[in-house]
Amino acid sequence: MSQILLVDDDEDTRTLLLEGLKRRGLNVAAVASAAEALEWVRDHDVDVVVTDVQMPGTSGVQLCQQLRERHPNILALLLTGLGTYDTAMDAVRSGAYDYLTKPVKMDVLVVALQRAFDHLAVAREVRRLRHVADLTSPIPTVIGTSSAVREMTTMIRRVADVDATVLITGESGTGKELVARALHDLSPTRRSEPFIAINCGAVPANLLESELFGHVRGAFTDAKSSRPGLFLQAGRGTIFLDEIGEMPLEMQVKLLRVLQQRTIRPVGGDEEVQFEARVITATNRDLETEVEEQRFREDLFYRINVVAITVPPLRSRGGDVLMLAKHLVNKITGRNGKPAPAIGSETARKLVAYDWPGNVRELENCIERAVAMCGTGEIEPSHLPNKLLTHQPARIELTTAEPAEMITLDEMERRYVRQVLASVNGNKTHAARVLGIDRRSLYRRLEVPQVTPT
Repeated sequence: MSQILLVDDDEDTRTLLLEGLKRRGLNVAAVASAAEALEWVRDHDVDVVVTDVQMPGTSGVQLCQQLRERHPNILALLLTGLGTYDTAMDAVRSGAYDYLTKPVKMDVLVVALQRAFDHLAVAREVRRLRHVADLTSPIPTVIGTSSAVREMTTMIRRVADVDATVLITGESGTGKELVARALHDLSPTRRSEPFIAINCGAVPANLLESELFGHVRGAFTDAKSSRPGLFLQAGRGTIFLDEIGEMPLEMQVKLLRVLQQRTIRPVGGDEEVQFEARVITATNRDLETEVEEQRFREDLFYRINVVAITVPPLRSRGGDVLMLAKHLVNKITGRNGKPAPAIGSETARKLVAYDWPGNVRELENCIERAVAMCGTGEIEPSHLPNKLLTHQPARIELTTAEPAEMITLDEMERRYVRQVLASVNGNKTHAARVLGIDRRSLYRRLEVPQVTPT
């Protein structure tokens, strides 16, 4: 129920209005001054403030102005004993929704309040629809309209402005760093600060600690001067730890402490230094399997997996392949200042039919080759790599006509599950996602039933 706050320094008027509105079933409270009103709305959910104009100290007009500045979603109704043009103009300038002359009739006040409630309901619905539109609106750097991309886009917009640690998962080449940059760029508080990315698998283990946390002078042989690490270089921006699944176990222990304490200690240093950057991580490994096989710390996994965003593989994105291909053609030719060639219909069919195990990275290499091969003409199938031309969609074939040699549906399912698992390099999370089942169902389908001797 909507909450009303009455503000009037006259006790008799305040009591009369309070009781009259309560008898009509309205949710109403009352205070005697503007100062009390500001304190009340700070601690309570208030929808409409009904205030007298003439009050000691802060007037009703001044109260309306302060409400508009501090609480723009609260509507204010002014009650005045002077129904003059100047009074009406003061009410409008103060941001009041409406004004009524005193002594106000209860029925008139109730009608004015109902109009205010209706106005608030419409405003809330508009805000809700705008919020939904914002969550689902495309991100310029994310190309695609498939349902998988729309779900990912919604999640990116939902968590862009929170400080929670994000774990981005997805196969190699799907664009995990692109998602990390989108999270950074969509954050109003961080986008003007640095975005620092590091591939944890590309830095030697003995240098990774210094790279992340920095070092002091003399910490090791080549440390001729102190150097801040990437956590401090990121300032109040974002540090992106790509391929975190490749991080050595001894570094995982140190990173866990850093994330728990929000402080870092440079190599060779004695003092802890706070950092303010948001931490985003990414991996193409199945970290749950890595935890089970004791290659990744379980406590660190839970610390970085506060919010999870999955980047879908290209094979599950349908028509996005052609959108991406056209975007890449324009991007590649734009660098060279050349006109963009069209993609022929037969070429388009080949692009859509291919499985793209290397995902967007493989598509970009393919398009770059095709653009170079076609010159200024249309991109034809002959301009594509040979593996796209010879690719055959997966199918099941019966190799025997003898019923006794045929396998059961359960065995066929197990073989297909194993084939999918092999195609994603044993990554059980990715295999389960391709199959449209959860990990437990995957394990169950891999089990070979025990045959009881008869």
